[in-house]
Amino acid sequence: MGSSRLMEMLLLLLTGLVIAGSRLDAEALSTNYYAASCPFVEIIVRDTVNQALRRDPTLSGPLLRMHFHDCFVEGCDGSVLIDSTRGNKAEKDSPPNLSLRGYEVIDQAKRAVEQRCPGVVSCADIVAMAARDAVLWAGGPIYDIPKGRLDGRRSRIEDTINLPPPTLNSSALIKIFGQRGFTVQEMVALSGGHTLGVARCSSFKNRLSNFDSVNRVDPSLDQSFAKTLVKACAAGDSSEVSFDSTRTFFDNAYFRAIPVGGGLLSSDQTLFSSPETRGLVDAYAMNQARFFFDFSQAMVKMGLLNVKVGAGGEVRRDCRRVN
Repeated sequence: MGSSRLMEMLLLLLTGLVIAGSRLDAEALSTNYYAASCPFVEIIVRDTVNQALRRDPTLSGPLLRMHFHDCFVEGCDGSVLIDSTRGNKAEKDSPPNLSLRGYEVIDQAKRAVEQRCPGVVSCADIVAMAARDAVLWAGGPIYDIPKGRLDGRRSRIEDTINLPPPTLNSSALIKIFGQRGFTVQEMVALSGGHTLGVARCSSFKNRLSNFDSVNRVDPSLDQSFAKTLVKACAAGDSSEVSFDSTRTFFDNAYFRAIPVGGGLLSSDQTLFSSPETRGLVDAYAMNQARFFFDFSQAMVKMGLLNVKVGAGGEVRRDCRRVN
């Protein structure tokens, strides 16, 4: 057997072992994981999230986004919560994560849980539960999630290169989500999470001036919407604009805006530019129930990305630092 063929077989074997290992890790989770060890954890986290959202309804989007940013870097292991130290710059200090908010909500939930059942519930599980509860509070679907994730011990700024930037076109989005096992439908459904929250002008200012050699403004933008964005961003790159007209309500307004040129980011509007994704945008725009169902399924799947179990992780005492 030639050396190249042997190497190919070894790579295939290693790939299979990685996939099998990931599947086994995910199977270690269960919806009733804390039934005996911390039976009130769901209530504690939900009450903490609901209290925070009553004080500040705009936190629903950031709590959902935090879970996504956690899972797409090193898996769903709470690594986005870790503070930087003198010897290590952590994920939360990377440019894509500087606008994340809601860390104090996770801290508060963790403290409350630790008082009832110390050393049992991971920060990664609390992030996942908080995102789910924020969606429900905002009027979105109710769904249960498997639990039992452990917290990772690694959080490095360079790892956030794996987060999809807001300038990606549909082909790139399909590829980057596909590499993590998501179908085109699941990618579009997860994009619908943008129905909550805002984006900073720095994320889409490329669409508002000197767009290309022919157009000053991105021609896929509705002209009236473009003027609104230019005015909103006059104050600077840190200015914020809602993804859709219902910033704190989880609905299908995001999908209803895209067909009329109202996608805020390039990665939003591109979903209507591609024949592979346009039909899904139309379907979700017309049928909110279908969007809710597909979003729920995709969120459960996302929450299983590269979870840590056994010796691969720990239950942090403080979500901001490893034990």
